[in-house]
Amino acid sequence: MSPEAEAAGIAGLVRKSGTSFYWAMRFMPAEQRNAMFAIYAFCRVVDDIADDAGSELEKQTALNGWRAEIKNAFEGRPATPIGTALAEAARRYPLARRDLADVIDGMHMDSADRLRIDDLAELFVYCDRVACAVGRLSVAVFGETGPMGLRLARTLGDALQLTNILRDIDEDAGRDRVYVPKSMLSRAGIGDDDAAAIAGHPNLPAVLEEISRLAASRYREAEFALRHCDAGRVRAAKIMMRVYRRSFERLRQRGWRPPRAPVRLSKLEKLGIAVASYF
Repeated sequence: MSPEAEAAGIAGLVRKSGTSFYWAMRFMPAEQRNAMFAIYAFCRVVDDIADDAGSELEKQTALNGWRAEIKNAFEGRPATPIGTALAEAARRYPLARRDLADVIDGMHMDSADRLRIDDLAELFVYCDRVACAVGRLSVAVFGETGPMGLRLARTLGDALQLTNILRDIDEDAGRDRVYVPKSMLSRAGIGDDDAAAIAGHPNLPAVLEEISRLAASRYREAEFALRHCDAGRVRAAKIMMRVYRRSFERLRQRGWRPPRAPVRLSKLEKLGIAVASYF
């Protein structure tokens, strides 16, 4: 397959995923866009492994295969189109191999047959692996690797992942995943360890509201960091923040009590946010 065909295939994977990231990346300069597509395609593939219906051992083995491919990519001998694209991105931009490994570590957590989080410290370790690490890779491509760029990666990564957790609380429970820390559940009088029972507990909405306040704080911190970065360099991050923040505000307006109707933004709405971010 030619490099052009491989690049088109990766772009198609990102587009078909329906991710909000696509609209943030779509208007970037070609080289940066290709690098971001490579990063996202990698994240998409390992996330799909973690969400797969296979056994925990099968998923862990597949993730370790990607850990080896990242090593190969950084040593100049990738074996997959995504590895090839990442190798090219790492040649052009100061991507840290550690950040890609962190993403895989996060997916190892998600690949377990049963997932529980002990406390807020562990929750933010998880957020760092699956979201903030992606933010660090992104600011490396944006050319904004100073203190404010790294602060943006951390705070926006936390905000986006907390939003995902709030949005997917019922879907995750169906997979026996509970990201709400046990320490917070215990303080709210939720002692049951069954995921469905936790999701349906009458005291859970108060805990979700507490997490939403944490997310709101992270969005405010990310907004501050954005204002202190080069506006042209971090426009894609600004788009992502606006898209996710709108979903977050709709979640808060909907409330946390069941039945929790899904909250999604349309493609047209995401496009409108992307275009408005240029003004």
